Amino acid sequence: MKRLDVKDFLIDEECTMLEAMALLDKVAKKVLFVVRDGQFVAAITDGDIRRWILKKGNLDAKVKDIANYNPKYLQEKEKASAKEFMKKHFIEALPILNEEHDIVSVVLWNDGEVETKKTLNVPVVIMAGGLGTRLYPYTKILPKPLIPIGEIPIVEHIMNRFNQYGSNKFFLVVNHKKNMIKAYFNEIEKDYMVNYVDEDQPLGTGGGLSLLKGKIDSTFFLSNCDILIEEDYEKIYNYHKKENNLITMVCSLKNIKIPYGVIEISETGEIEEMREKPELSFFTNTGMYVVEPKVIEELEENKAVGFPDIIEKYKEAGEKIGVYPISENSWLDMGQLDEMEKMRRRLERDE
Repeated sequence: MKRLDVKDFLIDEECTMLEAMALLDKVAKKVLFVVRDGQFVAAITDGDIRRWILKKGNLDAKVKDIANYNPKYLQEKEKASAKEFMKKHFIEALPILNEEHDIVSVVLWNDGEVETKKTLNVPVVIMAGGLGTRLYPYTKILPKPLIPIGEIPIVEHIMNRFNQYGSNKFFLVVNHKKNMIKAYFNEIEKDYMVNYVDEDQPLGTGGGLSLLKGKIDSTFFLSNCDILIEEDYEKIYNYHKKENNLITMVCSLKNIKIPYGVIEISETGEIEEMREKPELSFFTNTGMYVVEPKVIEELEENKAVGFPDIIEKYKEAGEKIGVYPISENSWLDMGQLDEMEKMRRRLERDE
């Protein structure tokens, strides 16, 4: 069965009623969304058409003669309440709009959600060579990228997420138990291409990039293999390009509640301030970046270096380093055992 795209639901207001009926048959749903100059303006249902025919008997009508120009919809930030909204208003298909009033997805009562087809064809580099010592004893048997979260490995979750946005070219920098990683991806069915970059000695999250010289000549995403970012990758990429950054670091808000009363002591040894169980809020590096290819070309070969150190060097040289902030819930981290269990529960709940 062909997977539906948001575009399948759109019809221009100047189209005829007969064209609308044909499209309703094609999508096999009961509603279409009407656009004027590409902008969402109305909705038309099979019931609207049926009532028009019974009342007017005119088959030459245009969509704009029949459509409802006060359609129901929700903004992206309200999407969580879609089912409740649909139940209240007896709607089988509900458009979800962004701030520009464009339809980004359609929530269907019985079939989940149809999203706009993404076209972010940007290469993705995943650092998949680490030992994963924090996840011992799992990593005594499996390389960290292949540790399963639900039914598939964490690195496949990452790649599937990027692939949903249109990326189909991946570079895995591999080292520890690399043959297991290669064997796994050679066995599965996939809609994307996986290229392997063999790291003979540990080069860190930055040094491994030097092995990609001559292989990437465009802006790319760089990700650790133990995190998942649930955000709009297209928006992150567009922000990076618009700001003309050399590197954009994706940073997540973190709220940490200190479980103790915190005491500030003055220079004279007296209590200056007492704060009972304060909450600290700050942004932290998630391990995902958008990077310009110049960074790869200027790296020293076979020199171990962390990517944050590379950022620091460029920052000191006056290059533009940006930050893309995301919410705390948008960052899933598998780096430690307790966090891995949280990620597993979250992904299983969302499936």
